[in-house]
Amino acid sequence: MKKHAEIVIIGGGALGCSIAYHLAQLGKKDVVVLEKSALTHGCTWHAAGLIGQLRNKRNLTQMLQYSAQLYDRLEAETGQATGWNKVGSLRVASSKERWQEIKRTATTARSFGFELHLISAKEAQDKFPLMTTEGIEGAAWIPSDGCVDPSMLTQALAKGARNGGVVFHEGVRVKSLSRRHRRISTVVTDHGNIEADIVVNAAGLWAREVGRLAGVDIPAGVVEHQYMVTEKNETISADFPTFRDPDKLFYLKAEPGALALGGWEPNTVACGKPGMPWSFGQELYESNYERFEQIALPAMERLPILEKLGIRTLINGPIPVSPDGEPIMGRPEGLDNFFVACGFTAGIAGCGGAGRALARWIVEGDPGMDLWSFDVRRFGAHHNSNDFLRARSIEAYGSYYLMHYPGDEAHSARGVRKSPLYQILKDKGAVYGSRFGWERPNWFAPEGMEAVDKPCFESPNWLDAVSREHQAIRENVALIDQSSFAKFEVSGAGALALLQYLAVNNIDRPVNSIIYTQLCNAKGGIEADVTITRLAEQKFYLVTGSGFGVHDSDWIESHMPLDGSVILREVTSARAVINLCGPRAREVLEQVCEEPVNNQAFPFMQARELTLGSASVLALRATYVGELGYELHIPVEFATHVYQRLWDAGQAFNIVNAGYRAIDSLRMEKGFLYWSADITPDYNPYEAGLGFCVNLDKGDFIGRQTLVHIKQNGVERKLCCLTLDQQTPVYGGEAILHKGKVVGVSCSGNFGHTIGKSIVFAYLPIALTKEQDFEVEAFCTPVKASLAPRVLYDPKRERLLN
Repeated sequence: MKKHAEIVIIGGGALGCSIAYHLAQLGKKDVVVLEKSALTHGCTWHAAGLIGQLRNKRNLTQMLQYSAQLYDRLEAETGQATGWNKVGSLRVASSKERWQEIKRTATTARSFGFELHLISAKEAQDKFPLMTTEGIEGAAWIPSDGCVDPSMLTQALAKGARNGGVVFHEGVRVKSLSRRHRRISTVVTDHGNIEADIVVNAAGLWAREVGRLAGVDIPAGVVEHQYMVTEKNETISADFPTFRDPDKLFYLKAEPGALALGGWEPNTVACGKPGMPWSFGQELYESNYERFEQIALPAMERLPILEKLGIRTLINGPIPVSPDGEPIMGRPEGLDNFFVACGFTAGIAGCGGAGRALARWIVEGDPGMDLWSFDVRRFGAHHNSNDFLRARSIEAYGSYYLMHYPGDEAHSARGVRKSPLYQILKDKGAVYGSRFGWERPNWFAPEGMEAVDKPCFESPNWLDAVSREHQAIRENVALIDQSSFAKFEVSGAGALALLQYLAVNNIDRPVNSIIYTQLCNAKGGIEADVTITRLAEQKFYLVTGSGFGVHDSDWIESHMPLDGSVILREVTSARAVINLCGPRAREVLEQVCEEPVNNQAFPFMQARELTLGSASVLALRATYVGELGYELHIPVEFATHVYQRLWDAGQAFNIVNAGYRAIDSLRMEKGFLYWSADITPDYNPYEAGLGFCVNLDKGDFIGRQTLVHIKQNGVERKLCCLTLDQQTPVYGGEAILHKGKVVGVSCSGNFGHTIGKSIVFAYLPIALTKEQDFEVEAFCTPVKASLAPRVLYDPKRERLLN
C-alpha cells in the first residue's frame, strides 16, 4: 500500500463505495478505501435492496431522491450492472391514523416538488393485484421508487470510483488510529501504515469500534433483521411495485416469480457483546421463525397468496441502527479531520445521497443541506453506553413502522439524567419527555387526570392542560424546570477575543450583561443560537439548548487557540435551572430574595448574584416565553430548597408548574426562534429577522464578510409568520401556498393560546413578504392563512422591559 493518502475511507460497503465515488466526482483522486474482508461483506450483501424515498424528514427524503436519480444513470455511466428496477412503490394505510400520517408526509413532499400520488385502495390493487383492499383507507404511489441488487450496486459504485482514480484494498484491517490533538495522523493496518489528511469511518457494523480507535463515541448499534424469500409462483411479476403496509409491519419486493418480504418486529435482538467481532464477514445468524411470525401473519392478512407459498429461505442478518433510528454523519466532537457515515438502517436507499453529502462535507466544508437530524454531535457519551445503546437501538428498530405522532417520546432507557426536582414535580403531575437523556416536564396533568401522554394528530390529551399553563404564564406566574440547559464557562486571557471572533453580536459589554447572539459559519449560516453572560472581564457563561451542547461546544473548541489562553468547561450538571416567569414573577421573587430586584436594580438582559433563602444563585433576567422572567441557575444541592421557597411564596399568587409544551406555544406568539427548525446553517441572521444581533462594527468575526455582502445586497427570502383562519393542527413541514402555488414549507407550527390561532413560521420569497392570499396545506387540506407580524404578542416588548 502507499504510505500516504489525502483521504482514507474505512469500509467497503455500499456507503463507503458511494463516498469514494462522489469524492472522485469532485476531483479527489488520492483516495484509498480499506476493507477488512471483501466489498459488500458485513451487511450490504444480504440487504433487501428496496429504494423508498419518502420519509418524515424533508432533507432525508431529498437525500434519498438523489439516490434514486443516481441509480437511474449509474449503470450506463460505469458499464457495470446495478440490478436497478424502477417499478414504483405503494405504501398503504390500513388505519385512519396511518392515512393521516401519509397525508401529512405527502404535504411536506409537495412543498419541494416530490412526485407522490394519493390513490384509493382499488387503484392500489390495480397496481399490485396480490393485495386485498379490506381496511385500507388509501395509499401513496411513488413512481420513481424501485429496488436494486445491493452487491451489484456496490460494485458499480466501486468501479465508478476506480475510474476516477480511487484505490481499493480488500483484506486489510485497521488496527489503530494515531491521534494528535484534534487530528488523526496515521491509519495503522495489518498490512502497514498510511498517513492521511482525512479519515472517513464508513465501517458499517464496526463503526462504533472504529470510533473507539479514534477516541470518539459513535453510538451505532447493530440488531438482527430478518426477511424471507418465498417459493416461486407464476402469478408474481418482477415488475410489481415494491409494497409497504406499515400498520402490518411489513415490506416486500417482487423477484422473478417470488416475493422477498421482511419487516420490523418490536423484539429483535442486539448483536455483539459488547461489539461486532472483527472476524465477522459474509455471515448470517440462525433463522428465528417464531419471531418472524409477527411479520408473516399480518402480511398474510394483506396478501392471501402467502398462505399458498412456502418459504424458500429466511435470512437473518445484522443491520446498523442508531439510538433514534436516524443515520449518523459528520465530524465527531474533538476531531477536525475524521468523518463518519454509519447507522443507516436503510443503507442501500440512502447510500447514494449520503455519499454525495459526505463527499461535499469533506471537500467543500458543507454537505449541501442542513443535516443536523443526522449529525453525530446530536449524541453524547451516555448514548454510546452498552445499556443505553442496546435498549434504544431495539426500540428504534421496532418503531420503524409504528405511528410517528408529533410529541412522541421514547420509552426505553428512561430516567438516565434527572433534575433534583424530578420526584417533586412528578408528584405534582409532571408528564416527562426525554431530551439528551434528561427527563424534562412536558406538561402537568391536573388532579384527577391520568399523567400520561396520549399523542395523536389533532387533539392530544395534553392540549387543555398546556393551554392552562400558557395562560398562567401570560397572566400570572409559573415555575419551569429547565435544568437540562447545556451550560459552559469560557474563561482565560483569550476568552473575550475568542467569543468576539465566534459571535456575530458584540460580546464586549459591561460585566453582568447578557448577550443574545448567533455563532455563524463563513457562509453566514447559523451554527448556534446562544446567550452569553459576562461574569468577569475574562469569564463568560454560555447557555444553549439541551441537545445542542456537544455540537456548540465542539464549534467553540475547534476555534480555540492552542496556547491554552482559553478554557472551556461544561457546568451543565453543576447547576439546576428554575425559570420563574410571568407578570407576577418579581412579586414572588421579592418574597424570598435578600437583594432588591426592582426594574432599576435588576433590568432586562442583566445577571445578578442573588440570595434566595439560604442559596447563592446566578439569576439571569432573560426569557423565551415573552414575559417578565428570571432564569435561576442554582447549585444542584440547593435546587429543591430554592424551588420550595419559591413555591411557598407563590401560593399567594396562584403559582403553577409549567412544561416545555407550553414554552413552545408561548415562544411562537413572541416570534422567538428555535435552532434546528427555524434557524440552521442553511439560513443567515438577516433572513431570519435576527439582523439586530449582527454587529458589523465590532471588528472581524466568522462570517462577517458574507454578512456585509448580504446586508448590502438584501436577502432573497425572509422568515415570516402566518396565522391560520381556522384552528388547525400544525407542526412544521406544511406546504405554504400563494394563490394556489407552492412557495415554501413551514419550519415550526403550533397553536397560540393567547391569540387563539394556529401559527406557522416559514421562509418566503422576499417578493411575497407584503402579500396576502396564502394557504397552509395541513394533511393535504389547504387552510386560508394571513401573513402576520413576526411578533404577535407584545411587539413593543413592554412586558419584558418593565
